[in-house]
Amino acid sequence: MKTLAKIVEAIVGCLVLALIVLRITGLNPIGDTPGPGNYPGLWLSGEVVTTPVTDWSFASQYKTDKVQTRTWYLIPHSVTTGHIFHDGKLYLTSNFAAGVPFPEGKSWVKNVMRDPHVRLKLGNSLYDCVLSHVDDPDERAAVLGPRAKQNPQLVASNATGGPVLHLFRVLPQ
Repeated sequence: MKTLAKIVEAIVGCLVLALIVLRITGLNPIGDTPGPGNYPGLWLSGEVVTTPVTDWSFASQYKTDKVQTRTWYLIPHSVTTGHIFHDGKLYLTSNFAAGVPFPEGKSWVKNVMRDPHVRLKLGNSLYDCVLSHVDDPDERAAVLGPRAKQNPQLVASNATGGPVLHLFRVLPQ
């Protein structure tokens, strides 16, 4: 029994040490385009910006962003997402294929729907924010309007049976 206790203690100690190292070094998601070929990460690394952002227009210079969500098991989950800048506001995007249930189809979206507090990374800067799922069809149409001319699927609803692009408005914390 003493041997089993020592083995369990060693395993727990190694896990705690690994988590401490990962917390210090961060573990950013791998990949710069949302979708296949990307790997999720844990804690995002970078410089925390504490001043509130009133105009997100600077985000247009970045093709993608990284978002860190809070999991129920207390270890962060971070992914690469796309974003849209519209009328001074920033919106994160998440494309759900036909038949994929919302929000269960993506871990990060499920986390956001449970706890909307996130950390957003643009460049090397980190912003603590709150995400709000956009349900209003008028707001969706306004944000997606310029893109809908090129791809009408963007404004499709769940009723069409096709892919659905979900929007999350970025709000200050």
